[in-house]
Amino acid sequence: QVQLVESGGGLVQAGGSLTLSCAASGRTFTTFDMGWFRQAPGKEREFVAAISRSGGGTYYADSMKGRFTISRASARNTVYLQMFSLKPEDTAVYYCAATTKTDWSTWRYDYDYWGQGTQVTVSS
Repeated sequence: QVQLVESGGGLVQAGGSLTLSCAASGRTFTTFDMGWFRQAPGKEREFVAAISRSGGGTYYADSMKGRFTISRASARNTVYLQMFSLKPEDTAVYYCAATTKTDWSTWRYDYDYWGQGTQVTVSS
């Protein structure tokens, strides 16, 4: 079992920055890959970024490349998502997820543990 708790969401103006955190517990942190997804109202949950269990590999959705950075701190059992140059279309609930059954993936159903989500709202 893996428990995930996100934090750091909020309201930010367009062009601003925000850092999300996801604290993991319940299983050795370096044994699973992790990802961030987001879901806007009326839309499907979409892949944002992922990071390998070692932290040596990172992957991004095309629209996030260059604006978002995913990282993980093993000493803190925490994954971060730094978001820069935010746009109103980035408004969504952001979820972190862990996969214990496969390597990182862009497909939400490969992830077997999810946090409760944190709201990010970008005003124009």
